[in-house]
Amino acid sequence: MNRILIHSARLAGRTSVTSSDPSGWALLQDGALVELGTGERWTRRVSPGTEVVDAGGDLLAPAFVDIHCHGGGGSAFEDADGLDTVRSTHRAHGTGTLVASLVTNPLPALRQAVARLGAATADGRIAGIHLEGPCLSPGQRGAHHPDHLLAPSVAVLEPLLEAGGGAIVQVTLAPEMDAGLAATRFLVENGVKVAVGHTEADYATTRAAFDAGASLLTHTFNAMPGLHHRNPGPVAAALDDGRVVLELIADGVHVHDPLIRLLFTQAPGRVALVTDAMAAAGFGDGTYQLGELAVEVRDSVARLAAGGSIAGSTLTMDAAVRRAVAAGVPLDEAVKAATIVPARALGLGHGAGLLEPGAPAPVLLCPDGSLRRVFARL
Repeated sequence: MNRILIHSARLAGRTSVTSSDPSGWALLQDGALVELGTGERWTRRVSPGTEVVDAGGDLLAPAFVDIHCHGGGGSAFEDADGLDTVRSTHRAHGTGTLVASLVTNPLPALRQAVARLGAATADGRIAGIHLEGPCLSPGQRGAHHPDHLLAPSVAVLEPLLEAGGGAIVQVTLAPEMDAGLAATRFLVENGVKVAVGHTEADYATTRAAFDAGASLLTHTFNAMPGLHHRNPGPVAAALDDGRVVLELIADGVHVHDPLIRLLFTQAPGRVALVTDAMAAAGFGDGTYQLGELAVEVRDSVARLAAGGSIAGSTLTMDAAVRRAVAAGVPLDEAVKAATIVPARALGLGHGAGLLEPGAPAPVLLCPDGSLRRVFARL
């Protein structure tokens, strides 16, 4: 039996204010968080063979929750044998809850991947599936194959939901292509969270989508019109709506630091850090595939080999937290954005994003947001 006792830690809370008390402690057994407390009672939990870790006042936080991730460790979720590699790569960087994102592909291939990942959701290896495509705007397709894009419709989406057996938890779509917002309403009625993304929608169209039940904005600022003083667009619509969670790729490539700070200031408690990681995350530069498209990764930046569009990221969640803190976001807020906010955005259970008994093993973070230790069994 593997027992770890962590003491003298600040404990991350569910509110915007994390305790400054450095007397928190946690007991882990066989990789699971089994007990949590404050004070000196931890000394009674030490038994022969227990590893004792002095946190020295550092922050003990929930394992990260990544709701937008395509791959890592050299593999993608589209790969038939890639799942465990992706999971272990991101787990080593502190992610305890992972949603598998799929890019646009021909529908038969997409259904096959959804069915396979649906089984992985059922057995608890991932928390669900995110379809980033095929219902995206051709004009804002980014790294999605133009030949396989389709207008949102029940006819397109219903077979995919059936193939997943309830595992699809999020779909990104362009609302200006969704006639009467019928597909949005269909997804919401079936318990699927809808994200506005890869879109050319204006402010009014985006607000209408949120009123129809859409509740997220996919990788804010990227693959959508930017903020403009006479045409505010989807970003302003999301900032204006307290029901909406805004995804953010904090890697220093997708979004500049001042806009990272802007989102956290203007949408407190509603920013979800995501990686949008592709296969090169945790693996290195080289040539990769994203769906059917070739991607070149140079200096850790992924771009399509043809055209040069940014093609996901090589980010991990620990690096996203660290970048957000470096940009001026308080550590406690960055941690919330990497844990409880994304977990609540998709209604994920099983302790996702929480520091409590029964939740995934926590992580220990330094004041600058860097990862001091992962306690999950890798």
